[in-house]
Amino acid sequence: MPRSDPTRGYSDGDSLVGESVREEGHIYSLAATNDLLYTGSDNNYIRVWKNLDEFSGFKSNSGLVKAIVIFREERVFTGHQDGKIRVWKTSSKNPRVYTRAGSLPALKDVLKSSVKPSNYVEVRRRRTALWIKHSDAVSCLSLVEDQGLLYSASWDRTVKVWRIHDLKCLESIKAHDDAVNSVVAVESLVFTGSADGTVKVWKREIRGKRTAHGLVQTLLKQESAITALVISHVAVYSGSSDGAVNFWEMGEKKVLKHCGVFKIHRLAVLCLAAAGNLLFSGAADKKICVWRREGRDHTCVSVLTGHTGPVKCLAVVEPSGGEEELDGGDGRLVVYSGSLDKSVKVWRVPRH
Repeated sequence: MPRSDPTRGYSDGDSLVGESVREEGHIYSLAATNDLLYTGSDNNYIRVWKNLDEFSGFKSNSGLVKAIVIFREERVFTGHQDGKIRVWKTSSKNPRVYTRAGSLPALKDVLKSSVKPSNYVEVRRRRTALWIKHSDAVSCLSLVEDQGLLYSASWDRTVKVWRIHDLKCLESIKAHDDAVNSVVAVESLVFTGSADGTVKVWKREIRGKRTAHGLVQTLLKQESAITALVISHVAVYSGSSDGAVNFWEMGEKKVLKHCGVFKIHRLAVLCLAAAGNLLFSGAADKKICVWRREGRDHTCVSVLTGHTGPVKCLAVVEPSGGEEELDGGDGRLVVYSGSLDKSVKVWRVPRH
């Protein structure tokens, strides 16, 4: 199995093309657009990079940055350890300037809801909270842009649904029996993975101005915690704390069928990303495995090494001209990896 020399890259085309290190915080989250990379750390900073040069940055008042999503390159949503979701927007006059545009839930909605006793739910023994607020860390965010919806997963065992244009919470789903570590929404289906060892599928219906989600299928129930989810064009993948990756495909009658499991990591899989017939898994063993899919077989075609801490987050970008400095103009995928070693690395990986 090929391994990488982080200073030279691979003979088969994989290579490390850049690295950014700031001795200020461990990297917990990242998100990439065509030409910008956003990174979140445990010092509450969100930094914005362009071709690995620092482009901008902004800081929240509190809360490790656990999740970042970008809505139409207009707004940035960040999920935090303190249970808050913060909203940021760029200045129309200066794209380097980001300002706080609000938080979820909006203060006016909190005040309005707090006067009604029925809006409080039990979150722990002898403790209640408003149903529109997360009572523990926000672990993951997922957008459904064409519906204008944002999903947030939390260690409080719920998934909440937000309407983006007015920042209202439409629904709170009691999704799992333990912390929800991952949520991915695609069209009308929502996939959730939890520390309770289950992967669940929910179907969204629109009822007037609200949403309603019903449980469609439980894909997996195991001892090991589900730590990551990703959806490719053909399959759903889950990563877990035992280092394994399970996958499912859509079968007859639109029922997902378990099609296999594969494993190479010695420690927990912490993040997954997919592009074309490639799957990327980052793990607590400090490695990134590149899997190539042929039929239902998955082969680890290379292992990207160089991080000195657990690989916490991954993003893959299809080159579209803005990354020519990074992709060398040869059309290879650009893969970003963030680690608890405080670094972000950029890799070039062949598509096939």
